[in-house]
Amino acid sequence: MGTSQYPLFVGDHVNSWLQKIGCTDAMWELAKQYDSLVIGRIITQHKVLYKVATEANECMAEVSGKFRHNAGSASQFPVVGDFVLMDRDNDEHGNAIIHHVLERKSAFSRKMVGCEFDSQMIAANIDVLFLCMSLNNDFNIRRLERYIAVAWDSGAIPVVVLTKSDLSDNLDGLLEEVQNVAIGLDVVITSSKEEDGLQSIQKYIKSGVTIAFVGSSGVGKSTIINRLLGGESIATQALRNDDKGKHTTTHRELFLLPEGGAVIDTPGMRELGLDFADLSKTFTDIEELALHCKFKDCTHQHEPHCAVRKAIEDGILSEDHLLGYQKLQKEVAYRGLKSRQIEKRKVENMFSGFGGIKNAKKFIKSKNKDW
Repeated sequence: MGTSQYPLFVGDHVNSWLQKIGCTDAMWELAKQYDSLVIGRIITQHKVLYKVATEANECMAEVSGKFRHNAGSASQFPVVGDFVLMDRDNDEHGNAIIHHVLERKSAFSRKMVGCEFDSQMIAANIDVLFLCMSLNNDFNIRRLERYIAVAWDSGAIPVVVLTKSDLSDNLDGLLEEVQNVAIGLDVVITSSKEEDGLQSIQKYIKSGVTIAFVGSSGVGKSTIINRLLGGESIATQALRNDDKGKHTTTHRELFLLPEGGAVIDTPGMRELGLDFADLSKTFTDIEELALHCKFKDCTHQHEPHCAVRKAIEDGILSEDHLLGYQKLQKEVAYRGLKSRQIEKRKVENMFSGFGGIKNAKKFIKSKNKDW
């Protein structure tokens, strides 16, 4: 049994530190249904073992045999940020046993590598998700679109954090690119050497709120978190010679912030396979333009009277932004389908803008007459 890094508040749960790091009244009420179990929050995960913080202690825990047997997928197992119910709050006589994972109010996940149908849970119960991208050679606007889409689907509020502004010689140009895709989102600019942007991040922090940082390795997530924690709790490394970051964080971990609230650090993720994604909020500009297309199922490729193509021709919308949208659309649409189903879906999509293959043939025939 270890001593908790968190202060202990005695009395009603309203004054407890668990509430300060996000435990809601609804969670407390649900926990009351299990008189013999103790509520805690997962702060680190090591394969099948978890470090859990309760009101009094930090202890190691594992899921029960019944839990393991009944779990339908890997995503149902506890992850960092989860609130769980255990048989005890210490590991003096062996690991505590986790019997239940309380319902998640948000969940950040990605498609599992090498697995066609399951997803990998990254962290749970996040209120604000900071999407970090450095303003050096690692800058990739298409990757940011992907991050925004997944963030919206997670249930958390996404905020774009542009790091290492001191290394950019085209700050205004890159910022304009970001604002064109991060529609309606707050954008924070930080420097690797100064406190720039830190106050803008701190405004999201308060008691009961959980924030998390995601982004590629070496973009500066750990540096920002260390500043928020007021120390060097997380190891950081210098840039490689190619201006790309070195991988430092190797696991997810939850920390208590001095002002109250919690922060979750995550390993670098250069590639983020889509599990599910909310494209309607990420590509609001395209979807609003699409409402004015002649065909409701317009693919914005070759159909007549396409409002999206017209916007591109007029310089209002970029071709790359549309291509990014279409790529993510396909990835989400083909999620979980077998190869034959994917081919069938591709054929259907090819002619969807005309209302089906029959209408497409009519359109081609009419064009041939004109030619």
